Amino acid sequence: MSKYPIGEQRSSAVYDPAQESNPFLAALPEMMSHDTFMGAVRSLPPLPAGLGAMTPEERRQHLPMLSSLFVPMDYAYMLYDQLFRAIVSTYSTRTMIEEIQRTNALFRGAPFSSYSTQPATGSILGVPGVGKTSSIRRALSLLPQVIEHEAYLGKPFFCKQVLYLNVECPSDCSVKTLGLNIAVAIDKAIGSNYAQQLTSLRSAAASAIATQVKILCLTHHVGLILIDEIQNAVTTAQKNKQIKPLIKFLVELTNDTCTSAFFVGTPIAEELFISQEHLKRRTRGMRLLPFKPDGAYRAFLQAIWPYQLTQHAAPLSEQLANKLYDHSGGIPAYIIKIFQETQAQALLQGERCISAKAMQRAIERLSIKVPRTFSGGTYISDFDLPPSEAPAPPDEGSPSPVKRLYANKRGRKAAQRDDVDLVKAFQAGALSEDWLRERGLLEVWPC
Repeated sequence: MSKYPIGEQRSSAVYDPAQESNPFLAALPEMMSHDTFMGAVRSLPPLPAGLGAMTPEERRQHLPMLSSLFVPMDYAYMLYDQLFRAIVSTYSTRTMIEEIQRTNALFRGAPFSSYSTQPATGSILGVPGVGKTSSIRRALSLLPQVIEHEAYLGKPFFCKQVLYLNVECPSDCSVKTLGLNIAVAIDKAIGSNYAQQLTSLRSAAASAIATQVKILCLTHHVGLILIDEIQNAVTTAQKNKQIKPLIKFLVELTNDTCTSAFFVGTPIAEELFISQEHLKRRTRGMRLLPFKPDGAYRAFLQAIWPYQLTQHAAPLSEQLANKLYDHSGGIPAYIIKIFQETQAQALLQGERCISAKAMQRAIERLSIKVPRTFSGGTYISDFDLPPSEAPAPPDEGSPSPVKRLYANKRGRKAAQRDDVDLVKAFQAGALSEDWLRERGLLEVWPC
């Protein structure tokens, strides 16, 4: 039985006796097993009642339910494992005395010497639509965001422990804006009004707001900060030349508060991470590519295929599966979008079930354009390998581009060649003097 009910944002602390010396570690929930996690995050809602008697218009009204489908892949559990261990690493670096010393040092502006290990940092980058943000949010939703402490070891101990914060990287790459976003996230978690207080400091220097944010992270024992849309730090900041202040603030935040931090975004951010030496070791992590046209892709289709709201359900044929892959690029968000719009097109045209023609109309309406190449990474199909065969993590150099895959073979069909064709013989490795002589293709000139 779990220590905390799944789905509750706030919970009263339940302590593990094995962690008596550290109340923050003792109050953490248990790590879920793979099967328990998959069952908890999966979202396969039931089909609408009375579907058989619905009109085409009523059926189309229910199509948005397909957007709530979530079929977890093995990489989602690896994300959960990585983030959970990051939270544990935060509280493994802290003691109560050290926290008080850190807070006092920040108020005085004095340096603070710490001998604790560094918190976990990293990044999770992936092709847009691959499901990284939704997987992370569903994984973290299994944990209580706030654990409320009242007494520990028989003595009063009043505080609120914030396990994680989701913060979006500001489009203007401003340290002040990011600091305000962190304060807003804390307010949402514990019901405070720190953001209002920081707003009055907008005329203050960015360093003053940064210091206030650090104190808030220490005061409420923040375990993990997730900075989403980190590619904004590249696309916008390169124009304004503000990359260094923002990244410097994030690095200082993790160092001064011992709070773990992970960056989430698209592969564009890798340009920034590999351009500066001090960021390379702090930003290693998963690089996610779409499905391959393999068994994992077919398993995903089989999970969503029953959600057909047309009059009759079409079987999952090779033609439909391959067409869907080639035009979605194996990106889960595009797969769901095309599947949904295909049904809409079939219902609009009065067709009994979806077809390749209806899917082609949907593709034309959506105008989805998938890149021909991706930056280096690991296909989400490959995360179901045994640990001994798991893909190696990316190195710190520039990622090699990866050509996107297709279910149907691309290019011209091979020309038909006869048995005496030299090119065919050469490709088969059979071209030799004897082969030419046997077929009368060898000319012998007199000496």
